[in-house]
Amino acid sequence: MSTLKNLASSADYSLREALNADPHAKTDGVDHSPREVYSGHYVPVNPTPIKDPIYIAHSQTLFNELGFDDTLAQSPDFTRMFSGDTSQLPEGMFKTGWACGYALSIYGTEYYQQCPFGTGNGYGDGRAMSIYEGVLNGKRWEMQLKGGGQTPYCRGADGRAVLRSSIREFLAQEHMHALGVPTSRSLTLYASKTETVRRPWFNENSYSRDPEVMIEENVAITTRVAPSFVRVGQVELFARRARKNEHPNAMKELEMIVEHLIEREYSAFIDTTLPQAEQVLLLATAFRERLTSLVANWIRVGYCQGNFNSDNCAAGGFTLDYGPFGFIDVFDPAYQPWTGGGRHFSFFNQPKAAEKNFHVFCMALAPLLKPDEKSLEKLNAIRAAFSQVMNQKMQEMWASKLGLKKFDGVLYTELQRLMLETSVDYTRLFRELSDLPEDVEPLKKSFYKENPSEALLDAWNVWIEKWRAQLDISTPESSQALSKQMKLINPKYTLREWLLVPTYKQAEQGEYTLVKEMQAVMNEPYGKQSQAVEQKYYVLKPTEFFKVAGISHITCSS
Repeated sequence: MSTLKNLASSADYSLREALNADPHAKTDGVDHSPREVYSGHYVPVNPTPIKDPIYIAHSQTLFNELGFDDTLAQSPDFTRMFSGDTSQLPEGMFKTGWACGYALSIYGTEYYQQCPFGTGNGYGDGRAMSIYEGVLNGKRWEMQLKGGGQTPYCRGADGRAVLRSSIREFLAQEHMHALGVPTSRSLTLYASKTETVRRPWFNENSYSRDPEVMIEENVAITTRVAPSFVRVGQVELFARRARKNEHPNAMKELEMIVEHLIEREYSAFIDTTLPQAEQVLLLATAFRERLTSLVANWIRVGYCQGNFNSDNCAAGGFTLDYGPFGFIDVFDPAYQPWTGGGRHFSFFNQPKAAEKNFHVFCMALAPLLKPDEKSLEKLNAIRAAFSQVMNQKMQEMWASKLGLKKFDGVLYTELQRLMLETSVDYTRLFRELSDLPEDVEPLKKSFYKENPSEALLDAWNVWIEKWRAQLDISTPESSQALSKQMKLINPKYTLREWLLVPTYKQAEQGEYTLVKEMQAVMNEPYGKQSQAVEQKYYVLKPTEFFKVAGISHITCSS
């Protein structure tokens, strides 16, 4: 595809055709003030173009998957569309985008107070709006602008995203894809040459946990792409309305959103001719499988979501909403990059947070099964088995990171103790283990602790001997094969915050060299790259960055 007309010919707006629009929406899409949305699955709304857009980057990988010519990214009409101006789209495309509402549960507890009206009818896509849905190269994709202006769900904010957070999200999504972790994808990144907004942030070299100053930042729009953007919180919203019988069509709208979710995300696994109850139970089982696999993958690569509420949990079982995320440096089960997150969303608590979201999802499906007590019992059994399935996925993941055929709990527990006592870099340690060292010496590259005691080093050597005794490395060939296998499990490069900071600081000055460099490096996280790349990116976090605001911890300000 080399023109927008090509893209228009592949448009297929299944969400807008299958689901209900807000009956109080404005037909022209000029609907940019906070208000309650009482019913309907989406609100038609126009994006607000950023002023004087400039191209920064696009994902060549995703362009290739979609069948896009790379020249599209800098063409005037493509730039116009994906920087928020949909007024001149060719025939076959909607000139209005759409935003969706959803509910919020934090760690399994329903909340209403985040809604400005206290009713739950004003919470949703505040600055994200979809502008395209179509079938490209045989696969359905939805394209959503992040930072495209106000929607009825904006809660009084300006609907913009800043360049800093847009660069983080653009790079993170494609990096996660390269890591083999299910995720929404990045299409394009455009910034404004002239438009700015004020956001709370930290003073330079501050150790504060809370923002201290208001700073002027350039606005940007990144386009994220996924098979759909249905969230657990979205299904939850319609279930709450059905449960409380808030309007005559409440139960029907719940049925419709679940049917749409199955069609968009699970049609390859669920026969839609089956009775509704059977489809619902298959949906719960399939989502459990995806969600447990996803979280095990997060921990495998050292990723922490930071804020894993029901509204940040994609019902398709992939990573969504790259706001307060972070990749771990020093191994710490309680690692939490977001100052507002708390321990319940920390690195090793992500399985439990996922279980809470799964509980919310099952409770949202439950009204569709009443009064079928047998089906409700089956749904409760699926929900109750989440921790067992999650534990199995975690054990399989740890075994794969260590090159073991079978998980060894004693070996793993001892390794975790050594990692904590030595203050190791999580990513570097497992990458060095992938070379199957015979003693502790190569692992010292991952130690933050200076001058570890002889007793500690001896303990590492004892552990390595026990570990190697369980590996299938009886011949040089088998040793090489296992090492190669482990290096496809344990990445060499991850998107650390201290590496990101110079990237977006340079971009703020109108220079995007580091964005392109970071994109190239992070799209090959397992590969052996140049010596220059290794010396710059395969290194320990500098000590001067520890506990520094905006580097070691961030706010959700974006």
